[in-house]
Amino acid sequence: MKTKTIRQVVTFKLSPQEVYEMLMDSKKHSAFTGSEARISRKVGGKVTAYDGSLEGTNLELVPDKKIVQSWRGSDWPEGHYSKAVFSLKEIEGGTRLTFTQAGVPADLYEDYRQGWHDYYWKPMKSMLEK
Repeated sequence: MKTKTIRQVVTFKLSPQEVYEMLMDSKKHSAFTGSEARISRKVGGKVTAYDGSLEGTNLELVPDKKIVQSWRGSDWPEGHYSKAVFSLKEIEGGTRLTFTQAGVPADLYEDYRQGWHDYYWKPMKSMLEK
């Protein structure tokens, strides 16, 4: 199967801790997505979002700095996972999030590339930066 890599950089007017918590706290994640999320805070723990249509496992967690997860959508080929890396860096006035997702099925690349903006970055900003 042919795959592609999504690379995105987003800035938030929030601290790295606040951005990390939005991604890793089940209640906060559910609040900005409007759907159920269950997120383990342990390496090896399971992650689900959008009522189970997204799933994965925590591979590496460095509080307030980095999240690495295996990750897949329910519309992906059975058993195929990508590797999603969220790197957080404090910058003047907030946080720069550098996101990389390697192993995205090529035929789904555009939908998921746009989906991160529409279903993660925009709702996080609108909820947190009020």
